[in-house]
Amino acid sequence: MSEINNQDVLLRFQNASRKYSDASAFMHAAIARKAGLSGTDHKYLGLILPYESITAGEISKLTGLSTGAVTGLIDRLEKMKLVERHFTKEDRRKVIIVPNVENSMKLLKPFFDELQQKTMALLATFSEEQIKTIESYFIKATAIMEETKDNLNKK
Repeated sequence: MSEINNQDVLLRFQNASRKYSDASAFMHAAIARKAGLSGTDHKYLGLILPYESITAGEISKLTGLSTGAVTGLIDRLEKMKLVERHFTKEDRRKVIIVPNVENSMKLLKPFFDELQQKTMALLATFSEEQIKTIESYFIKATAIMEETKDNLNKK
């Protein structure tokens, strides 16, 4: 890998990255408001949705939230019928969270349809090789951010 010697290129990249991050956070906050969710509940729902089921403890480990905060999150999402609590027969204290994908998609899909169309149109302007490079950057940058989050949550 080459070292970045051009400070101007590095500064432009950092500025573009910061603007992208801010725009993403503000867009998701706006979507959340329109959907009747808080910005954080919207993002945590997005984290839960890919799982067939997940425990409250696993959500706590993934997010760094306290178990009390996870309970509040689950309460709010359950009230909106976006997740369901299931209890295990072996230990009723163990709570399994099952996302209600159908209700979640019904709520959120209208906000993402236009975004998805515009994103696909934008991607069509890049070559397959360019898309692979962008994807590689996102995968590696995400790993760095997850490592940073994990380190911060340990302290």
